Amino acid sequence: MTVTGPDFIGLQVRDLGRAADFYESRLGLRRAPGAPPHAVVFATTPAFAVREPLPGVDLDAVTPRPGAGVVLWLGADDAQALHDRLAAAGVPITVDPFDGPFGRTFTFTDPDGYAITVHDRA
Repeated sequence: MTVTGPDFIGLQVRDLGRAADFYESRLGLRRAPGAPPHAVVFATTPAFAVREPLPGVDLDAVTPRPGAGVVLWLGADDAQALHDRLAAAGVPITVDPFDGPFGRTFTFTDPDGYAITVHDRA
């Protein structure tokens, strides 16, 4: 038996409603039908979700920030346009757009402090 790759990615968040709204309104993700009561699952491949923290997880005690050491990339059809919308809305941009091997690429920080990199080449 072998692992075939990522199948589900979930971020633990401080405020489930705020996080779900951010990913829906700012990134355009849509909710998948059906999800457990403690999570919002989006209709992506692989599945992506935001969820309430597991028992014993204190996101405010995580240093330097939640997800430090993990690199999470999301694909987009137009990274520059998304960057421009996020920047105009005051979303922190931690790496300005640049052209690289994965197309136009930039990194922003979500409301919980996760660094998310967006690129527009499959």
